[in-house]
Amino acid sequence: MNFTDIHTLMPEIVMAVLALAVLLSELVIRRKETVGLLAIVSVAVTAYFIPTSFGTVFNGMFISDGYSVFFKFIFFTCLILTVLISSRYLEIERSSHGEYYALLMFATLGMMLMASAGDLIVLYLGLELMALSLYVLTGFIRHEYRSNEASLKYFLLGAFSSAILLYGIMMIYAQTGTTDINTISSVLTEKKATVSLLLSVIFLLVAFSFKIALAPFHMWTPDVYEGAPTSITAFMSVGPKAAGFAVLGRVFLVGLYPLQINWIPLLIGLSILTMAVGNILAIQQRSVKRMLAYSSIAHAGYAVIGIIAGGNEGVSAMMNYLLIYMFMNIGAFSILILMRSEDFLGESLDDFKGLAKTHPLTAGLMLLFMFSLTGIPPTAGFIGKFYLFKAAVGAGYTWLAIVTVIFSAISAYFYLRVVIYMYMHEPEGEAVSLSGSPSLGLALLISALLVLFIGIYPSPFISFARIVTG
Repeated sequence: MNFTDIHTLMPEIVMAVLALAVLLSELVIRRKETVGLLAIVSVAVTAYFIPTSFGTVFNGMFISDGYSVFFKFIFFTCLILTVLISSRYLEIERSSHGEYYALLMFATLGMMLMASAGDLIVLYLGLELMALSLYVLTGFIRHEYRSNEASLKYFLLGAFSSAILLYGIMMIYAQTGTTDINTISSVLTEKKATVSLLLSVIFLLVAFSFKIALAPFHMWTPDVYEGAPTSITAFMSVGPKAAGFAVLGRVFLVGLYPLQINWIPLLIGLSILTMAVGNILAIQQRSVKRMLAYSSIAHAGYAVIGIIAGGNEGVSAMMNYLLIYMFMNIGAFSILILMRSEDFLGESLDDFKGLAKTHPLTAGLMLLFMFSLTGIPPTAGFIGKFYLFKAAVGAGYTWLAIVTVIFSAISAYFYLRVVIYMYMHEPEGEAVSLSGSPSLGLALLISALLVLFIGIYPSPFISFARIVTG
């Protein structure tokens, strides 16, 4: 290990050191909001080292390239938005503890390692660091039964998926003699697809499908998302999902690319099943939070199309879709946090009745996020889906694009149902009391502006993704 190695790893080293500093800061800082501000500053300091950290170190085990940097940008933005929406929510839930922000940073560090993993072992280490932090964060509201239940379910099922991933890595190593992703690709180019090799691919696909909530490995998602603190649900639905797609893209489009003819049909089947399960089951939900959980499953099915299409167009479309999804999904969860108060959950459809009459600005923001999640122009959601469809058609999967459009049309029912409740129903009982804060308002402003800006002027984001994947 030399100075060059340290320089390439500097963002990860800085994030680890500052996460420890944030953890210890609670001992001397009384105001929890200050700890959150320290976490945001830590992200800014870490991001400062990103532009000069490009390189490959430890014999290709760690790769800092344009692909990983794009995902790290998503992770950092997701972390900042989560910190902004967390302060007031944790006060309401009486769970304002400094380790909350440190755990968010450790989870982000794990995601950074996943995005830069050039070796399956590094990938696994990053995944476990992320997962262990999320297990704790899911059960962070210790006095609430559903939060504890969600944490236990997530931990048990996550342990099974980690074991499956390790078994897949072991089988890949047995077949190729290496865990280096680029070397695996070189070895597989000269090998025939044996039964044991295909089994190892299936094990890896199952493990990754669990992490990004592809059906039928989505079982944990609705209960965990509903039981976790809403701010953590917003974080989990974006950051870890993006990290899962980062490793899915690198492992399958690089390491397992020679077996593409074997795993693409499996991925197509998972994509269609995921869109069907997510969109159809979301229709039945009366809880907006649970509906957004099934929505998250459906959107994972959409994003997989980018991996299926492959190439620069497919991968860049997938990356942009995840970026766009971050703003519109965190924005929607921020509205739920805004409606939360001491004795009011604000998660049911009935809670949104007549919101446009009592709080027109809040209703307008929720309408914007629902329109974007549906894919209605001129919002960013339309742009994200358009480029995914374009990539699918360009790769010869026109029929898959048509199937996706059908399921996207189905999703309009449950997204626009929220809008109907806000604008076409009369308020029931007393008006909803909103529990806002300046930081939550800032997160909503950032999310709303970017949902509109990307929808109207997407060129810089599309071009950047194409450049980093080229």
